[in-house]
Amino acid sequence: MPPVDRNISDIVLIVDDVPENLSLLHDALDEAGYTVLVATHGEAALQRARQSLPDVILLDALMPGMDGFEVARRLKADFSTQHIPIVFMTGLTETEHVVAAFAAGGADYVTKPIRPAEVLARIAAHMMNARQMKQARSALDAFGQATVAVRAADSRIVWQTPLARGLLNSYFANPETVAPEELLTWITAALRARADGRDPAPLLIAEGNKRLLASFHDQTGDDEWMVVLREENDASAVESLIAAFRLTQREAEVLYWVVQGKTSNDIGDILGNSPRTVNKHLEHVFEKLGVETRTAAANLAMSKIRGA
Repeated sequence: MPPVDRNISDIVLIVDDVPENLSLLHDALDEAGYTVLVATHGEAALQRARQSLPDVILLDALMPGMDGFEVARRLKADFSTQHIPIVFMTGLTETEHVVAAFAAGGADYVTKPIRPAEVLARIAAHMMNARQMKQARSALDAFGQATVAVRAADSRIVWQTPLARGLLNSYFANPETVAPEELLTWITAALRARADGRDPAPLLIAEGNKRLLASFHDQTGDDEWMVVLREENDASAVESLIAAFRLTQREAEVLYWVVQGKTSNDIGDILGNSPRTVNKHLEHVFEKLGVETRTAAANLAMSKIRGA
Protein backbone atom coordinates (compact mmCIF):
# COMPACT_ATOMS: atom_id res chain seq x y z
CA MET A 1 0.00 0.00 0.00
CA PRO A 2 1.60 3.36 -1.02
CA PRO A 3 2.19 5.95 1.73
CA VAL A 4 -0.52 8.55 2.26
CA ASP A 5 0.46 12.22 1.98
CA ARG A 6 -0.64 13.85 5.24
CA ASN A 7 0.07 17.31 3.92
CA ILE A 8 -2.84 17.08 1.51
CA SER A 9 -5.68 16.29 3.91
CA ASP A 10 -6.70 14.53 7.11
CA ILE A 11 -7.14 10.77 6.88
CA VAL A 12 -10.22 8.75 7.87
CA LEU A 13 -10.31 4.95 7.88
CA ILE A 14 -13.78 3.42 7.44
CA VAL A 15 -14.24 -0.18 8.59
CA ASP A 16 -17.52 -1.82 7.56
CA ASP A 17 -18.49 -5.10 5.89
CA VAL A 18 -21.54 -3.58 4.14
CA PRO A 19 -20.66 -2.09 0.72
CA GLU A 20 -23.59 0.34 0.79
CA ASN A 21 -22.38 1.88 4.06
CA LEU A 22 -18.82 2.16 2.75
CA SER A 23 -20.02 3.87 -0.42
CA LEU A 24 -22.27 6.34 1.43
CA LEU A 25 -19.57 7.33 3.93
CA HIS A 26 -16.77 7.37 1.37
CA ASP A 27 -18.62 9.81 -0.86
CA ALA A 28 -19.59 12.11 2.01
CA LEU A 29 -16.09 12.20 3.50
CA ASP A 30 -14.39 12.55 0.14
CA GLU A 31 -16.62 15.49 -0.74
CA ALA A 32 -15.76 17.07 2.62
CA GLY A 33 -12.08 16.97 1.69
CA TYR A 34 -10.83 13.98 3.67
CA THR A 35 -8.51 11.28 2.38
CA VAL A 36 -10.60 8.11 2.80
CA LEU A 37 -9.29 4.57 3.36
CA VAL A 38 -11.55 1.53 3.65
CA ALA A 39 -11.41 -1.94 5.19
CA THR A 40 -14.12 -4.60 5.07
CA HIS A 41 -12.97 -6.84 7.95
CA GLY A 42 -11.04 -6.71 11.21
CA GLU A 43 -7.64 -7.95 10.05
CA ALA A 44 -7.59 -5.50 7.14
CA ALA A 45 -8.56 -2.71 9.53
CA LEU A 46 -5.61 -3.46 11.82
CA GLN A 47 -3.20 -3.64 8.90
CA ARG A 48 -4.36 -0.37 7.32
CA ALA A 49 -4.40 1.44 10.65
CA ARG A 50 -0.78 0.44 11.39
CA GLN A 51 0.38 1.31 7.89
CA SER A 52 -1.34 4.67 7.40
CA LEU A 53 -1.99 5.87 11.00
CA PRO A 54 -5.28 7.61 10.15
CA ASP A 55 -6.44 10.66 12.10
CA VAL A 56 -9.84 9.08 12.90
CA ILE A 57 -11.30 5.56 12.50
CA LEU A 58 -15.00 4.93 11.77
CA LEU A 59 -15.54 1.37 12.99
CA ASP A 60 -18.54 -0.91 12.54
CA ALA A 61 -19.27 -2.60 15.86
CA LEU A 62 -20.69 -5.88 14.53
CA MET A 63 -18.82 -7.61 11.71
CA PRO A 64 -18.32 -11.30 10.84
CA GLY A 65 -15.19 -12.82 12.36
CA MET A 66 -13.35 -10.21 14.41
CA ASP A 67 -15.96 -7.68 15.57
CA GLY A 68 -15.35 -3.98 16.03
CA PHE A 69 -14.93 -4.25 19.79
CA GLU A 70 -11.97 -6.61 19.38
CA VAL A 71 -10.48 -4.46 16.62
CA ALA A 72 -10.64 -1.45 18.95
CA ARG A 73 -9.05 -3.36 21.83
CA ARG A 74 -6.15 -4.40 19.60
CA LEU A 75 -5.67 -0.88 18.26
CA LYS A 76 -5.58 0.52 21.78
CA ALA A 77 -3.10 -2.15 22.89
CA ASP A 78 -0.68 -1.15 20.12
CA PHE A 79 1.37 1.93 20.99
CA SER A 80 1.55 3.07 17.36
CA THR A 81 -2.27 3.22 17.01
CA GLN A 82 -3.57 3.71 20.55
CA HIS A 83 -3.81 7.51 20.14
CA ILE A 84 -6.21 7.34 17.16
CA PRO A 85 -9.83 8.34 18.03
CA ILE A 86 -12.32 5.56 17.23
CA VAL A 87 -15.96 6.38 16.40
CA PHE A 88 -18.13 3.27 16.55
CA MET A 89 -21.00 2.72 14.12
CA THR A 90 -23.76 0.52 15.47
CA GLY A 91 -27.43 -0.21 14.98
CA LEU A 92 -27.61 -1.32 18.60
CA THR A 93 -28.38 1.40 21.11
CA GLU A 94 -28.85 -0.84 24.13
CA THR A 95 -26.80 0.33 27.10
CA GLU A 96 -24.64 -2.81 27.13
CA HIS A 97 -23.42 -2.19 23.58
CA VAL A 98 -22.74 1.50 24.18
CA VAL A 99 -20.80 0.57 27.32
CA ALA A 100 -18.90 -2.10 25.37
CA ALA A 101 -17.93 0.48 22.74
CA PHE A 102 -16.44 2.85 25.29
CA ALA A 103 -14.85 0.02 27.27
CA ALA A 104 -13.06 -1.12 24.11
CA GLY A 105 -11.52 2.33 23.72
CA GLY A 106 -14.09 4.13 21.58
CA ALA A 107 -14.18 7.92 21.77
CA ASP A 108 -17.74 8.22 20.40
CA TYR A 109 -20.48 6.36 18.52
CA VAL A 110 -23.11 6.97 15.87
CA THR A 111 -26.19 4.86 15.23
CA LYS A 112 -27.36 3.25 12.02
CA PRO A 113 -28.90 4.05 9.63
CA ILE A 114 -25.94 6.35 9.06
CA ARG A 115 -26.63 10.07 8.69
CA PRO A 116 -23.60 11.56 6.88
CA ALA A 117 -24.08 15.08 8.31
CA GLU A 118 -23.92 13.72 11.88
CA VAL A 119 -20.86 11.60 11.08
CA LEU A 120 -19.06 14.60 9.55
CA ALA A 121 -19.80 16.75 12.59
CA ARG A 122 -18.49 14.14 15.02
CA ILE A 123 -15.39 13.47 12.95
CA ALA A 124 -14.60 17.18 12.78
CA ALA A 125 -14.79 17.45 16.58
CA HIS A 126 -12.50 14.46 17.18
CA MET A 127 -10.15 15.60 14.43
CA MET A 128 -9.74 18.95 16.19
CA ASN A 129 -8.99 17.28 19.55
CA ALA A 130 -6.49 14.93 17.93
CA ARG A 131 -4.81 17.84 16.15
CA GLN A 132 -4.46 19.80 19.41
CA MET A 133 -2.90 16.78 21.16
CA LYS A 134 -0.53 16.29 18.23
CA GLN A 135 0.51 19.94 18.34
CA ALA A 136 1.17 19.72 22.07
CA ARG A 137 3.36 16.65 21.63
CA SER A 138 5.19 18.24 18.71
CA ALA A 139 5.92 21.31 20.86
CA LEU A 140 7.38 19.11 23.59
CA ASP A 141 9.45 17.24 21.01
CA ALA A 142 10.75 20.51 19.58
CA PHE A 143 11.96 21.63 22.99
CA GLY A 144 13.65 18.30 23.63
CA GLN A 145 11.30 17.28 26.42
CA ALA A 146 11.33 13.61 27.38
CA THR A 147 7.70 13.57 28.50
CA VAL A 148 5.44 10.60 29.22
CA ALA A 149 1.74 10.53 30.22
CA VAL A 150 0.63 7.58 32.36
CA ARG A 151 -2.96 6.52 33.09
CA ALA A 152 -3.06 5.39 36.72
CA ALA A 153 -6.16 3.21 36.40
CA ASP A 154 -4.47 0.58 34.23
CA SER A 155 -0.80 1.69 34.28
CA ARG A 156 -0.92 2.41 30.57
CA ILE A 157 1.42 4.82 28.82
CA VAL A 158 -1.09 7.07 27.06
CA TRP A 159 1.53 8.94 25.01
CA GLN A 160 5.19 9.79 25.08
CA THR A 161 7.63 11.92 23.12
CA PRO A 162 10.34 10.18 21.08
CA LEU A 163 13.01 11.28 23.57
CA ALA A 164 11.04 9.74 26.45
CA ARG A 165 10.60 6.50 24.50
CA GLY A 166 14.35 6.33 23.98
CA LEU A 167 15.08 6.79 27.69
CA LEU A 168 12.46 4.24 28.75
CA ASN A 169 13.81 1.69 26.28
CA SER A 170 17.32 2.35 27.57
CA TYR A 171 16.53 1.83 31.25
CA PHE A 172 13.58 -0.59 31.26
CA ALA A 173 12.53 -3.79 29.50
CA ASN A 174 9.49 -3.63 27.18
CA PRO A 175 7.96 -0.32 28.35
CA GLU A 176 6.02 0.28 25.11
CA THR A 177 2.46 0.30 26.49
CA VAL A 178 2.63 -0.43 30.22
CA ALA A 179 4.58 1.93 32.46
CA PRO A 180 7.57 0.36 34.27
CA GLU A 181 6.90 -0.66 37.88
CA GLU A 182 9.60 1.71 39.15
CA LEU A 183 7.90 4.66 37.46
CA LEU A 184 4.47 3.71 38.82
CA THR A 185 5.89 3.37 42.33
CA TRP A 186 7.48 6.79 41.99
CA ILE A 187 4.22 8.39 40.76
CA THR A 188 2.37 6.95 43.77
CA ALA A 189 5.03 8.29 46.15
CA ALA A 190 5.02 11.68 44.38
CA LEU A 191 1.24 11.97 44.72
CA ARG A 192 1.50 11.11 48.41
CA ALA A 193 4.23 13.73 48.89
CA ARG A 194 2.10 16.38 47.20
CA ALA A 195 -0.88 15.51 49.37
CA ASP A 196 1.34 15.96 52.45
CA GLY A 197 2.66 19.30 51.19
CA ARG A 198 6.14 17.95 50.44
CA ASP A 199 8.20 18.22 47.26
CA PRO A 200 8.33 14.84 45.45
CA ALA A 201 11.78 13.30 45.44
CA PRO A 202 13.27 12.74 41.97
CA LEU A 203 13.19 9.20 40.68
CA LEU A 204 16.73 7.91 40.62
CA ILE A 205 17.79 4.86 38.64
CA ALA A 206 21.54 4.45 38.38
CA GLU A 207 23.19 2.52 35.57
CA GLY A 208 26.96 2.84 35.54
CA ASN A 209 27.82 6.54 35.34
CA LYS A 210 24.31 7.41 34.10
CA ARG A 211 21.20 8.25 36.12
CA LEU A 212 17.55 8.61 35.11
CA LEU A 213 15.61 11.31 36.95
CA ALA A 214 11.90 12.07 36.81
CA SER A 215 10.13 15.29 37.74
CA PHE A 216 6.43 15.27 38.52
CA HIS A 217 4.13 17.59 36.61
CA ASP A 218 0.33 17.61 36.64
CA GLN A 219 -2.74 15.75 35.50
CA THR A 220 -3.34 15.88 31.74
CA GLY A 221 -6.85 14.46 32.05
CA ASP A 222 -8.90 12.19 34.26
CA ASP A 223 -6.49 9.94 36.12
CA GLU A 224 -3.61 10.69 33.72
CA TRP A 225 -0.29 12.02 34.98
CA MET A 226 2.55 13.68 33.10
CA VAL A 227 6.18 13.00 34.01
CA VAL A 228 9.31 14.56 32.51
CA LEU A 229 12.35 12.30 32.37
CA ARG A 230 15.94 13.50 32.34
CA GLU A 231 19.21 11.63 32.06
CA GLU A 232 22.28 12.71 33.96
CA ASN A 233 25.80 11.46 33.46
CA ASP A 234 29.15 12.47 34.91
CA ALA A 235 30.58 13.97 31.72
CA SER A 236 27.55 16.12 30.85
CA ALA A 237 27.29 17.36 34.46
CA VAL A 238 30.95 18.45 34.44
CA GLU A 239 30.43 20.23 31.11
CA SER A 240 27.42 22.11 32.50
CA LEU A 241 29.48 23.28 35.50
CA ILE A 242 32.26 24.52 33.24
CA ALA A 243 29.76 26.51 31.17
CA ALA A 244 27.81 27.87 34.15
CA PHE A 245 30.71 29.03 36.34
CA ARG A 246 33.65 29.39 33.92
CA LEU A 247 35.58 26.70 35.74
CA THR A 248 38.56 24.77 34.47
CA GLN A 249 38.06 21.11 33.66
CA ARG A 250 39.70 20.02 36.92
CA GLU A 251 37.81 22.57 39.03
CA ALA A 252 34.53 21.38 37.55
CA GLU A 253 35.43 17.75 38.24
CA VAL A 254 36.27 18.56 41.87
CA LEU A 255 32.99 20.48 42.29
CA TYR A 256 31.04 17.65 40.67
CA TRP A 257 32.34 15.13 43.19
CA VAL A 258 31.65 17.55 46.04
CA VAL A 259 28.03 17.54 44.85
CA GLN A 260 28.14 13.74 45.06
CA GLY A 261 29.10 14.00 48.72
CA LYS A 262 32.75 12.95 48.36
CA THR A 263 35.49 14.12 50.76
CA SER A 264 38.73 15.69 49.60
CA ASN A 265 40.48 12.37 50.19
CA ASP A 266 37.84 10.54 48.09
CA ILE A 267 38.12 13.10 45.29
CA GLY A 268 41.90 12.82 45.35
CA ASP A 269 41.64 9.06 44.89
CA ILE A 270 39.14 9.45 42.03
CA LEU A 271 41.09 12.13 40.16
CA GLY A 272 44.62 10.96 41.02
CA ASN A 273 45.47 14.11 42.99
CA SER A 274 46.53 14.72 46.56
CA PRO A 275 43.89 16.02 49.03
CA ARG A 276 45.93 19.23 49.26
CA THR A 277 45.64 19.78 45.50
CA VAL A 278 41.90 19.08 45.66
CA ASN A 279 41.48 21.70 48.41
CA LYS A 280 43.45 24.22 46.32
CA HIS A 281 41.03 23.64 43.43
CA LEU A 282 38.15 24.07 45.87
CA GLU A 283 39.48 27.47 46.94
CA HIS A 284 39.34 28.60 43.31
CA VAL A 285 35.84 27.15 42.97
CA PHE A 286 34.59 28.99 46.08
CA GLU A 287 35.99 32.25 44.72
CA LYS A 288 34.36 31.84 41.30
CA LEU A 289 30.99 30.83 42.80
CA GLY A 290 31.09 33.55 45.49
CA VAL A 291 30.56 31.05 48.35
CA GLU A 292 32.50 30.07 51.45
CA THR A 293 31.47 26.47 52.22
CA ARG A 294 31.28 23.11 50.48
CA THR A 295 27.56 22.92 51.22
CA ALA A 296 26.85 26.27 49.57
CA ALA A 297 28.98 25.32 46.56
CA ALA A 298 27.24 21.95 46.27
CA ASN A 299 23.75 23.50 46.46
CA LEU A 300 24.56 26.08 43.80
CA ALA A 301 26.17 23.51 41.53
CA MET A 302 23.26 21.09 41.96
CA SER A 303 20.78 23.73 40.84
CA LYS A 304 22.81 24.34 37.69
CA ILE A 305 23.17 20.63 36.93
CA ARG A 306 19.42 20.07 37.30
CA GLY A 307 18.65 23.13 35.21
CA ALA A 308 20.90 21.82 32.45
